[in-house]
Amino acid sequence: MKTLISTVFALTLMSGASYAETIKVGVVGPFSGPFALQGKNFKAGIDAFFALNGKKVGDNEIEVVYRDVPTADPAKSKAMSQELIVREKVQYLAGYYFTPDAMAAAPMLQQGNVPMVVMNAATSAIVNASPYVVRTSFTTWQTATPLAKVAKDGGVTKTITLVSDYGPGADAETAFKTAFEKEGGQVVESIRMPLSTTDFAPLMQRIKDSGAQALFTFLPSGPPTLAFVKAYNDTGLKAAGIKFFATGDLTQESDLPALGEAGLGLTTSFHYAVSHDSAENKAFVEAAQKAIGNPAELSFPAVGAFDGMHVIAKMIEATGGKQDAAKAVEAVKGLSWTSPRGPVTIDPTSRHITQNIYLRSVEKGADGKYFNKEIQTFEKQGDPGLAFAKK
Repeated sequence: MKTLISTVFALTLMSGASYAETIKVGVVGPFSGPFALQGKNFKAGIDAFFALNGKKVGDNEIEVVYRDVPTADPAKSKAMSQELIVREKVQYLAGYYFTPDAMAAAPMLQQGNVPMVVMNAATSAIVNASPYVVRTSFTTWQTATPLAKVAKDGGVTKTITLVSDYGPGADAETAFKTAFEKEGGQVVESIRMPLSTTDFAPLMQRIKDSGAQALFTFLPSGPPTLAFVKAYNDTGLKAAGIKFFATGDLTQESDLPALGEAGLGLTTSFHYAVSHDSAENKAFVEAAQKAIGNPAELSFPAVGAFDGMHVIAKMIEATGGKQDAAKAVEAVKGLSWTSPRGPVTIDPTSRHITQNIYLRSVEKGADGKYFNKEIQTFEKQGDPGLAFAKK
């Protein structure tokens, strides 16, 4: 099978398709199932990019081919990615909501002569999986680390951490604990929850019993985050004054209507808020909300996809449409631009995105709608987790 795939790759590269007028981009993500809204945001971000920039780069037109991986499923992600490279002859892979899905596809990039632009998956180690990986999203190390200082500056000396038990969750736990202990704080207990967890009440009791003044948590955006916040309120932790710190996955904009009053005052740190005040973001939000149909559904995966298409367009420009993954990736190392989220740069060494991280609080606007209000900016944040990922 490996020999057959290698032969097909070779024929693909020799066929003349490398100078095709239509350049295919394969996007892997959850377009059905419990995380379908995240895939919908991928598509909204991509459509917004085309609406604002067009589909052509020079003489080449971009065509996007989507493949559905509803939940974290490395085997299916690998199969879909392979199909995109071999059968669809895509020149670029992109998307990847879950870390295991991106990691499963990374080993075939060099053989397929295809770069991967990660639009969401947030484990630091992904960029180390292949020299052809570029990330336009964020990492949990990047978003979680600033919260340690925020907690300590707020008078918190003892915390407890609760994270989903997979790559990004482990990253978030280590990031917060490392930074909080450097600030002189103490993590009294660290709990890892199976991704399938839906009943959080017993965990809330453990928080009460721990003596912690605050909790730090990470869960992937989706249905579990709503249940977690509800449990935090219903079990009396909020009323008891136990502070809540989380990455922005917990308060994505599409969940805020369902969270309602329970979300008010929740403190999170993240790379993007739909409410970000800039001309670039206003143009993006208008286009993306039109693309997604229901404005309330717009959330952070859309900006990762929008910027991912910006990077792919620069790659196509640099290669003149030729299929040359090494040249394409080299061309965007050090690339800087003004994103809807603010100023960003692709780090030339790590190929990860350097960006502002914002401290946000859930507020209720005069129109009665809930939003993430940016209250502090941590400028030009790289990924502290890369040092750990290399160990």
